[in-house]
Amino acid sequence: MEASISLIGSTPKPNLSSLISPSSSVVLHPRLPLPALRLKKVSAFPRISHRNRLIRAQCSDGLRPEEDDGFVLEDVPHLTTFLPDLPSYPNPLKESQAYAIVKRTFVSSEDVVAQNIVVQKGSKRGVHFRRAGPRERVYFRSDEVKACIVTCGGLCPGINTVIREIVCGLNSMYGVSNILGIQGGYKGFYSKNTITLTPKVVNDIHKRGGTFLQTSRGGHDTAKIVDNIQDRGINQVYIIGGDGTQKGAEKIYQEVERRGLQVIDKSFGFDTAVEEAQRAINAAHVEVESVENGVGIVKLMGRYSGFIAMIATLANRDVDCCLIPESPFYLEGKGGLFEFVEQRLKENSHMVIVIAEGAGQDYVAQSMRASETKDASGNRLLLDVGLWLTQQIKDHFTNVRKMTINMKYIDPTYMIRAIPSNASDNVYCTLLAQSAVHGAMAGYSGFTVGPVNSRHAYIPISRVTEVTNTVKLTDRMWARLLASTNQPSFLTGEGALKNVIDMETQDKIDNMKISSI
Repeated sequence: MEASISLIGSTPKPNLSSLISPSSSVVLHPRLPLPALRLKKVSAFPRISHRNRLIRAQCSDGLRPEEDDGFVLEDVPHLTTFLPDLPSYPNPLKESQAYAIVKRTFVSSEDVVAQNIVVQKGSKRGVHFRRAGPRERVYFRSDEVKACIVTCGGLCPGINTVIREIVCGLNSMYGVSNILGIQGGYKGFYSKNTITLTPKVVNDIHKRGGTFLQTSRGGHDTAKIVDNIQDRGINQVYIIGGDGTQKGAEKIYQEVERRGLQVIDKSFGFDTAVEEAQRAINAAHVEVESVENGVGIVKLMGRYSGFIAMIATLANRDVDCCLIPESPFYLEGKGGLFEFVEQRLKENSHMVIVIAEGAGQDYVAQSMRASETKDASGNRLLLDVGLWLTQQIKDHFTNVRKMTINMKYIDPTYMIRAIPSNASDNVYCTLLAQSAVHGAMAGYSGFTVGPVNSRHAYIPISRVTEVTNTVKLTDRMWARLLASTNQPSFLTGEGALKNVIDMETQDKIDNMKISSI
């Protein structure tokens, strides 16, 4: 599943609030350059509707230079945009022993991160984002902050780490002691008790899977939630969750904005999910290697995108075929999956297929004559494509090809999402949480925190919500997978990809043979 952190925060001034909440957009969405963001997220919105501003290079007198070098800053709103006289205070990190040895403690307002670092001579400088990190001046005093944290929707590795680091970051870096935990998801705002969160309370929760605060699906009553935020005097709300949670956070933002009250977003858990998926793939390989004509199918997370399945396949090398939502496949006929399975069984007497849970859903629904239904969070309820594919392969080879075949199906989904995050994701969650805290305290709003070319930046929330991040079939990473597995591209036949690639690209693919990376 995907997860993210969103923030709704407000200034200490009366009648001005801001909200920070996550979504399972950024994904999440793998740690890829923009716009390919992944698993869980952090975002912030302004009190007043304010789309991201495009600021181009200017001369000192404010006029455009005669020669435009193409520098564009996709800026994010700041509280002073709406309250020019809002007071600021010295950042407490100036007195921090931990930062005493750092040569450059604070990020300058002039620091930006380029979206594209591969350029040609004479090309425009392109789009840039504000670099994330602590600023020299902050717009909240520690005793004015009343923050809360809530987790919603499905589980994902790293949730407890993010909770811990938000609490510890607010407390140790900015001296904030008033932090509440909302129990049981969105409905916890109005139907559950809260718990006080301190560094001592959350000290070891990163060693556990799941969520320390408990979670739920549905229960989203926007008016009641915002009423509760106002009644409690909360001015920073950190929401951790996935796709449905992101939609809920958007509704909360709209209501907060309507009332004259103000959110942040990015992803985590990907590395842990890929690492844990290796266990399932390895188990499937051992099983099918030990029998005659063994075919193992491993179903991994990936409702709308196949990043986990793709990267897990590339990391393993025992996988013969990877099926993802972005690349429709077909079973029968030339270039179909059945033909490829038979070819691999003749060559190796076994094979392993990794399939993302969202792959082939239209195909499965048509076969099972099922209608589309949704869960309490508004997500499409997926049919079990793994079981369906297992049965289809078994029936074809048993009844049509008259072959003995041994099917092994493994679904590690709940095992993967319930485990603690690994070392890599723990570090990433820490950077994510601290960047969100720094941004909120510095008065920024309407942004997502995410890595752009290995540097954390504040990205306008509209950039990560305007489109769903998916695997690009014309990019090198998917080509590397095809070269690794030597599987068919499924670009021909009745189930051919339509409107995914242009005809010129398809003609090139039809006339080439994938052999190696």
